[in-house]
Amino acid sequence: MNTFNNITIDKDGKTAVVTINRPSKMNALNAATLSEIAQAFHVLEADNEVRGIILTGAGEKAFVAGADIQEFVHLNKEEATQLSRRGHEEVMNVIYNFRKPVIAAINGFALGGGLELALACHLRIAVESAKVGLPEVSLGIIPGYGGTQRLTALVGRGKALEMIMTGDMITATEAYQWGVLNHVVTEAEDLLPKAKSILERTYLRSATAIGAAIEAVNAGIQDSAVGSEAEIRLFGECFGSEDMKEGVAAFLEKRQPNF
Repeated sequence: MNTFNNITIDKDGKTAVVTINRPSKMNALNAATLSEIAQAFHVLEADNEVRGIILTGAGEKAFVAGADIQEFVHLNKEEATQLSRRGHEEVMNVIYNFRKPVIAAINGFALGGGLELALACHLRIAVESAKVGLPEVSLGIIPGYGGTQRLTALVGRGKALEMIMTGDMITATEAYQWGVLNHVVTEAEDLLPKAKSILERTYLRSATAIGAAIEAVNAGIQDSAVGSEAEIRLFGECFGSEDMKEGVAAFLEKRQPNF
């Protein structure tokens, strides 16, 4: 198995656990981490011993608390558009279309790009204390890694717009009630066992049929390809705005933005 700096891969029988391992940064998704996630899924796709993947975060605080905002500061419109496109094509779409089941085990905050990473997975399980949200409008931007499309597909237009327009976090219980999550567990130590128990049930079924089912289900939603292109374009356009400059500056200076 490859050596990584920002993630770990642990195999347990037919299950691979991919852990985002930047706890000092709340497991934020910087470019290097996204690249390593892409590499990991390439490796796991070719590993015939692996039948399912669990994606989780290191530590007790965060699954992934968002993208690494420091990397946004100097991006122009074109660079931001390319950032969004790479995230879609190299990571989020790869997971979304992966032919082996992928479960997000949300152990803490899943915000912004972190929630988008979880939304790309086939199923989502969270510990009761976890919170999720898409706070991008607080930075003067929009979700750029599939959030506008995949959240809407799960919860409907009204709830998706409520989360995106307010930027508010919701509890795991609310996320379950809204349809963001498949399951909620009370204790953190129950999170991975719950994910593994679901995967173990899939291992009793045909891997070929499961891959076909994933493809068929996704095919029915595929006009979101149009929506994804719109999201990529609009995410990039936000980087030309004064709101984005103020939102990111306020975040880095730990103050409220003045929009």
